[in-house]
Amino acid sequence: MFRQNFLFIGLSLMLILALGFALVGIPKGELHLLLCDHHTANRDIFFRYYTRLAEWFPYILCILLLLFGRVGDGCFASACQAFSALTTQIIKHLLVAPRPLTWFAEHYPNIQLPLAEGVKMNHWLSFPSGHTTSFFALAFVLSILVSQRYNRFTNAWLQPTLFVLAALGGYSRIYLSQHFAADVLGGIVIGISITLVCFAIFHRFEEQKWYNYRVFAKK
Repeated sequence: MFRQNFLFIGLSLMLILALGFALVGIPKGELHLLLCDHHTANRDIFFRYYTRLAEWFPYILCILLLLFGRVGDGCFASACQAFSALTTQIIKHLLVAPRPLTWFAEHYPNIQLPLAEGVKMNHWLSFPSGHTTSFFALAFVLSILVSQRYNRFTNAWLQPTLFVLAALGGYSRIYLSQHFAADVLGGIVIGISITLVCFAIFHRFEEQKWYNYRVFAKK
């Protein structure tokens, strides 16, 4: 699995390291302003809607996999989303960390964050980013499922594409000032880690009849 998904895993590790070094070398508030201060009307509209894909698209995909793919793949994808979301929410409610809007109001009240019109701003439960967790869990699941069925050429362009789409989802949380870079980093780590754990569990059942059952199999 690691060899088949080398590109997605490698790019994700590079992003994790880049964010980690940035967080060590640049103060929290300064890094956030550096990353979110690129607003235009078109970007505001794009990220406003793109970020919301994490709220429904993964679950639609899970249902489609359960109905039109192998039942085991649908269960695998569903477990990744469920357990990564549960892990994220537990950590959020244990830490109750302030979101950027609340944090800046407390530490730098004179700084006005650039905000996108029409976005409902949250104030607490910042770490980790649930949307980022969902984006990366979904992208990694798709990378794993596709890599098992297609050739190297397909994986060579599809895995980087999935990574970019997930990374854009993570960046949307910073751009909209809903999360800090550290929150996004936490979301990436959780999304990938939970997917790896779920794969290790479900991979054991790939030869089982129930795993390969198709609800709408061709007669």
